[in-house]
Amino acid sequence: MEKNALYPIFLKVTQLNILIVGGGNVGLEKLTFLLKSSPNAQVEILAKEFNDSILALAKNHNVEITKATYDEKCLEGKHMVIATTNDTKVNEQVYRDCRKRRLLVNVADNPPLCDFYMGGIVTKGNVKVAISTNGKSPTTAKRLRQFFEDVIPENIDDLVKNLNEYRKTIKGDFEEKVETLNEFTKGLVEKKDKKGSL
Repeated sequence: MEKNALYPIFLKVTQLNILIVGGGNVGLEKLTFLLKSSPNAQVEILAKEFNDSILALAKNHNVEITKATYDEKCLEGKHMVIATTNDTKVNEQVYRDCRKRRLLVNVADNPPLCDFYMGGIVTKGNVKVAISTNGKSPTTAKRLRQFFEDVIPENIDDLVKNLNEYRKTIKGDFEEKVETLNEFTKGLVEKKDKKGSL
C-alpha cells in the first residue's frame, strides 16, 4: 500500500513573501484558497493580463498586482512561488528557477513539479485541519473537508481556549504537563467512541 510521505506544516504566510505567476482562473483559484485560509498573507501576483476577479480580490487584501512577463528577477526576496500560467514552458522555467534559488515552488496541476500541495482545509476558530491526498485527488480532499466541517463542532474553539487557560495553571515540567493534559482530555475520545461524535 502506497503511503503519503508528505510532512504537514502550518506556515505564517503573513511573514513570508509569496509570488503567484499567472493571472487567469487557476491563479484566481490559488489566490482565493490562500486568502481564505490566511486573509493577511503577503502576496504578489504577476501576469501580463489579469482576471477581473483577481483584481477585485487584490483590492480587498494585501495583494500586489504586477503587470509584467515572468523573469527570474521576479523571484528576488520571495520565499514561496506558485506557477499557474497556461504556458507549460513558463511554468517549467519558474520551477527550474525556484529550484536553483532553493525556493519552495508549486506548479499547478503538475505534481512532479511541486515542493508542496495546497490541500483541503477546515478552520473552526483556532482549530485548523489540513487534508492531503498526496496530490492524487483534490476531489477527495474536498469531500473530506466537507465531512470534517460537519463533524467538528462549532464550539470546538471554546474547548481549545479553556484548555489553554487550564494548561497555564498546571505545575511541573513539560512531561508532567503533557501527562496531565492527556489524562484530562482522554474523555473526549471515549465520549466520541460511545456516542459517535464529540
